[in-house]
Amino acid sequence: MNIKLLAIGKTDNKNLQALIDEYTKRLGFYIKFDLEVIADIKNVKNLSEAQQKQKEGELILSKLTATDHLILLDENGKTFSSVGFANELQKKMNAGIKTLVFVIGGPYGFSDEVYKKANGKISLSAMTFSHQMVRLFVIEQIYRGFTILKNEPYHHQ
Repeated sequence: MNIKLLAIGKTDNKNLQALIDEYTKRLGFYIKFDLEVIADIKNVKNLSEAQQKQKEGELILSKLTATDHLILLDENGKTFSSVGFANELQKKMNAGIKTLVFVIGGPYGFSDEVYKKANGKISLSAMTFSHQMVRLFVIEQIYRGFTILKNEPYHHQ
């Protein structure tokens, strides 16, 4: 299985980017992983919230193939413990999914079209985090999930 993380807008904090790069590198020992950044939409102040979600949705959907298994990072999604998330990753691998795609949307969430295409939604927390920090958290949790599945000492119970 391959895992891809799609995110809107670049990370401008060098320290945060260094951590994202570190966990991306670590994750590469377990699985093929790609972080793909979709450029911010230009002139958003001239767009309504709905128009911005629509444009971002079109960009997200353009990055997907018909066989991708799409999971949205969404405040109304299912919550998991780290062990529960690791088990969910194992289920996806056992199901023969070729590419598992996680998506972090823009500031207003996802368009209706993206929600319709999604195979599931995950919430990291009831709290709100910056989209840049969510990237790090998702990548770290995927990494943690694989260390749990391999019974490695990274995660303590």
